[in-house]
Amino acid sequence: MTLASTDMTLDRRQFLYGLFFCSITLMFWGMLPIALKLSTGFIDPVTFTWLRFTFAGVVMIIWQAKRGKLSEFRKLGRVDIIRLIIAATMLIVNYTFMVWGLSYLHPGAAQLSFQLAPLFLTLGGWLFLKERVFWQHWLCFALMATGMLLFFHPAIENSTGLTGTGFLLIQVSALGWTAYALIQKSLFKVLSASNILLSIFLYALVVMLPFAQPASLLQLNTQDRWVTLFCCVNTLVAYGSFAQAMRYWQTVQVSACVAMAPIITFILTEVCVTYSLFSGVIFSAEADQLSLSGMALVVLAAITVQLISPALMRRYQAGLKQPSAL
Repeated sequence: MTLASTDMTLDRRQFLYGLFFCSITLMFWGMLPIALKLSTGFIDPVTFTWLRFTFAGVVMIIWQAKRGKLSEFRKLGRVDIIRLIIAATMLIVNYTFMVWGLSYLHPGAAQLSFQLAPLFLTLGGWLFLKERVFWQHWLCFALMATGMLLFFHPAIENSTGLTGTGFLLIQVSALGWTAYALIQKSLFKVLSASNILLSIFLYALVVMLPFAQPASLLQLNTQDRWVTLFCCVNTLVAYGSFAQAMRYWQTVQVSACVAMAPIITFILTEVCVTYSLFSGVIFSAEADQLSLSGMALVVLAAITVQLISPALMRRYQAGLKQPSAL
């Protein structure tokens, strides 16, 4: 076997591994809003979020201890601890407000509404990290906002306050995630991504306990317990698969793939409706052609942002390296 054929085999294997793990991530993140929507009928958002963090924290501390990775925490300074606390608080806001928002929104609409998070993240990087933002980014975000207006036009025309409330709650969730992501970036110098998440999970376990009602978990029926277990496992499987996908694919490839999550959520929701699954909770979006066009515009803009960003940055950096004319 020649060297060229060996490289092609490795590239093909790397692509297939990346596709496999990215598909798992996409599927689990696509299913999560539906499961969270089901949870709104039998448990309050604070208790549910506390349980998800507790489950993930216990599993991760065992995993990190076996790998001998807990020694990283010795390098933390006072400022790092404060950053961790703020990041943890913001992720709590992200998880909790997402569940609250799903009390008012269709799962697919909630997933689509969260696609404004890349805009918030870009603005945060521009304001606080002094990162470069190009006019092509602003154009994509304008298209994204237009798509949102098109998608929610029935609610806007009918002045349905519940949908507006749900949309605002999802935006608070997106802002919480944005703040968490920005702070997490500053912590990578002292902690791995796994230990950052572990710190956040354990912090949430302690801080949210006084406001949670663990005793209510004993009253769940069999179906509710399965939904709860799925949401707990979903966090670990989705984030674990996401991390593996990043090993085999470039960041831009993974990000563009994950931007398809709203479509997966819509498809799975319609499958549930078609087969009368969870008929008392999950309903069809009944989106018209204009709404579907808006959804496509949002997803297309989100993917475009991920695809063009590396090329724009390379072009900008190449321009800086060129000697100026005398």
